[in-house]
Order: sequence, then structure tokens, then C-alpha cells
Amino acid sequence: MSSRRQTRRRTALAGAAGVAALGLAMVAAPASADTEVAEPDSFTSAFTVMATPGAVINNDGVAVPGEEGAMGEFTFRINSDLDIICYDITLTGVTGDYQSPARTATHIHEAAIGQPGPPRLAFPNPAPVGDGPRTSSGCMQGPFTTGVTSDAGADTGEGFTLAQIEANPAGFTGDSHTVDFPAGVVRGQLTQIPVGGLETGGGGASQQGTPVLPFVGAGVLAVAAAGFAAHRVRSTRA
Repeated sequence: MSSRRQTRRRTALAGAAGVAALGLAMVAAPASADTEVAEPDSFTSAFTVMATPGAVINNDGVAVPGEEGAMGEFTFRINSDLDIICYDITLTGVTGDYQSPARTATHIHEAAIGQPGPPRLAFPNPAPVGDGPRTSSGCMQGPFTTGVTSDAGADTGEGFTLAQIEANPAGFTGDSHTVDFPAGVVRGQLTQIPVGGLETGGGGASQQGTPVLPFVGAGVLAVAAAGFAAHRVRSTRA
């Protein structure tokens, strides 16, 4: 084999190996912050929130009523072993656009009744923005971020796990914020409910346990293999 062909072969092998290694890394990589995932096969706990405008307080703990006539219904299903939370959120009677210094305007805060507290989870805002009901459903997996920085300089979701909710659900509240009601349009404490008997929402029950990243990684490997085979054919004909 000529020196030129040997060089081409070594280059092709190195390129294919590099792409294959990238694909394997994608398969093995853990979920990134707030990764949207399929609904797990089981849950360790479930919670509901009946959020009202009269429960809203500001960051100083002062009552600041939200939008009159607005209501929020939050259902959370948790698998604390996998650090996955599935959410079904409905807002009614809410007007105006969302506003929050966090990544989104719909949260779970670590805050007892009548007390302020930092956001620990940020959910996609219920949609559409308009006069009708707004809804948001799905599942996400930690590690979690909120986009809000604490006095210590860390994101208020950093280090938070769903097991903390299970240990003290009364110490957490669900809410959403709008332009006209930045302290909160509605708010309510988490209340534990039985896991069995809950209707699954939009969290992806029909795709339980479907891993997304392994398919992506397998696709990368397939492309790498096909590219390497094609290169070998071209090299042989050269």
C-alpha cells in the first residue's frame, strides 16, 4: 500500500472514531438543566395547588392581591428517584402578558403560607396569552435552574431536588406573574394527594420511558459508519 493511501486510511479511521466517540458521549450524557423528558413509568408522590389572587404576597411578605377573578390549578407528579416532575397547569381569568426576572413567570417557590421565598422550579408559561384558559403540560428533569441569582451568587434552582418537596410540601407554593401583577397573579400552597387515580395530562404518557438522546447518539454512529464505508470505497478506487 502506498504511503499516500496509508495516510488516507489513518485519517479516515481517526475521523470515524472521533465521531463515534461523540455519539457515545451523547448517549451517556446526563440530562442537562430542566431537560424536557417523557413521562416516567411511575411516581413517588403527587401534589395539587389551588392558586388564588388573595394568597399573593410580595417579596417583603406584604399581601398584594393578584388579579380579581383569576384562578390557577396546578397538578404536579414527582418521581424523586429520577428527579423528574410532570406538571399540568391551567390559568383562568388571567389577562396580560407574563413578567418575571426568572427564566419563566410560572414557578414553584420554597415559601410557607404567607411568606416570601425564592423560586426553585420554573415551568413553561401556560398559553396562549389571551382571554381564554391558558395551559401548560409536560415533564422535566433536574438539575434545575430558574434564572434568578441568590445573594450568594448562585441560581436559586442550584442544588435543589424534588425530594425536598416531598419532605415538606407545605413549605412550597405555586404561582405565576404578569406585567400588571408582578408579585403574582395567583398563588397557592402545595397539598399532597394520592398518586393513584390521577389522570395523566400532557406529560407524554404514550411515550413512557422513551429515551431521546440514545436515538440521537445512534444516528450519529450510523452516519459515521456510512461515511467511513464510503471513504473506503473512494480510497480503493483512487
